Amino acid sequence: MSAPEIIIINGALISFDDVTADATALAITGGKISHVGTDDAVRATAGRGTRVIDAAGGTVMPGFIDSHVHLFGGSVELSCLDLHGVQGLGALNSAVAPYAADNPHDKLVFAVQADYAILHDDQTPTRQELDIACPDRPFAMFAPDHHTVWANTAALELTGLLHGKQTEAGATIVMGEDGLATGELREFDAFGEILKLTRHGGRDLAGLITGTDPVPSPTQKQRAKDKDVIAEGQKHCAAQGITSLHCMDGNFYQLELLSELEAEGRLLCRTAVPFHLKSFDPLERLAEAAEMKAKYNGDMVWSGYVKMFIDGVIEGRTALMLQPYPGTTDNFGDAVFEADHFNKACTAIDAMGLQIVVHAIGDGGVRRTLDAYEVARKINGARDSRHRIEHLECMHVDDIPRIAELGAVASIQPGHAPFGGMFPPKGLPKYIHDHQIAGCYPWQQIRAAGAPVIFSTDWPVIGVEVMPNVKAAIAPLNMGPGWIDQTQSLMETLYSYTAGNAWVEFNENRKGKLAAGMMADVVVMSHDLTTLAPDRITDATARYTICDGRVTFEKD
Repeated sequence: MSAPEIIIINGALISFDDVTADATALAITGGKISHVGTDDAVRATAGRGTRVIDAAGGTVMPGFIDSHVHLFGGSVELSCLDLHGVQGLGALNSAVAPYAADNPHDKLVFAVQADYAILHDDQTPTRQELDIACPDRPFAMFAPDHHTVWANTAALELTGLLHGKQTEAGATIVMGEDGLATGELREFDAFGEILKLTRHGGRDLAGLITGTDPVPSPTQKQRAKDKDVIAEGQKHCAAQGITSLHCMDGNFYQLELLSELEAEGRLLCRTAVPFHLKSFDPLERLAEAAEMKAKYNGDMVWSGYVKMFIDGVIEGRTALMLQPYPGTTDNFGDAVFEADHFNKACTAIDAMGLQIVVHAIGDGGVRRTLDAYEVARKINGARDSRHRIEHLECMHVDDIPRIAELGAVASIQPGHAPFGGMFPPKGLPKYIHDHQIAGCYPWQQIRAAGAPVIFSTDWPVIGVEVMPNVKAAIAPLNMGPGWIDQTQSLMETLYSYTAGNAWVEFNENRKGKLAAGMMADVVVMSHDLTTLAPDRITDATARYTICDGRVTFEKD
């Protein structure tokens, strides 16, 4: 047997494997974990060329898997103007002016992470206010949830949106009493033209907005630019200890770029990409999903699941609710799919043996998704489908047991919750009724009901950094009366970020554990995570990240 390329010793191992529970070291050979045991036993396997990594007592565990990201868009946004924490018109002006000056060739001055209440507690920004912030150039800014864009007059004029346009179901160009757009563009079809003005021409979000490849086809120069930015995004992910990503926007173009990066040796994280079915798509398009799965099925780049949206977001009042939003009598949010079409789509996808992944945030959206999974199960028969529901921010408590009953999976982003510490906690209560709180962000209730819970970030909605999201789960803010404590244990959280996410991609026998024969996807942390107080968990950072037996990140 060949000597290992790498051994890791002196570690506090979290293996998620009972056989190796007391181990302190592991060896890596040929992209696989070849031995797990004591320091002495693992040292004995080393050869002359074996690299020895001393974990120095830090946690050694399976590499993190972020099971809900938008890799292309997140990568692009690393270089955009970040407005997180900016409040008030003066602060906005101070942030935009120097960025615009430093980027004179951008067609659009583009910012991200603009809070819904960035200018006012009780109203969203107007184009006139953004005209003040950026008076001489087209300017637009993304909400953190990426479901709303606010644009100034110049941007609206340049895209032909100032006078409005017809949009698909669920999308809205908000119009003012003067007959002109206010600047608020809700959901993807409303702001797609704005994104075409960004540095990557909207190609980074084509898989999300259209579910198809960019039109016109990118030039070789554009392809190279897109590939380079994705490579930088993967470096950023690897630096967090991440070894696998599940993308939530998909087209052939992204799969092509990722495959090229793999061939060039620049792909640092295993990456899955879905087929994205839009509400206006004929079901015949699902043949493309089968084609994606057949063509891309490697260990580093693969497909095999279908992503859909059933609703929008609570803050934009587009999440589908079972009753009208507070202060309204008829606004239930937006149903992206009509129920019958959605049921037929889920049934068809399930019959193809593909996994279904649905964005469902409101209690009405979650119920409609569960109903569709139930219809598919009745027609096709029960199977180990591991169909996912993404976000589940507001549920009716009666629907919580149905997740487990239907064999579905709750895919949750702890940092999104108002008690997650990343968004202003006062924001959500404006959009929900008091009695709905019992079903808001019900992580522990879902676990207690027996359903699998997996964790992710939804990068770039929040940063892809792992430990702040872990903190959001294990040390949530106290929201006061009416809110149910959803605190997760450290081991529950780490499992949901590693072995649980390997399981949901049907790879539980190949990754997500530290055991002989498993994929060598490993992270070495700076601290023993089990010794840190929950509110100090962010003191820990990745020291080494190893994917497929290759060191993809090491801290200087």
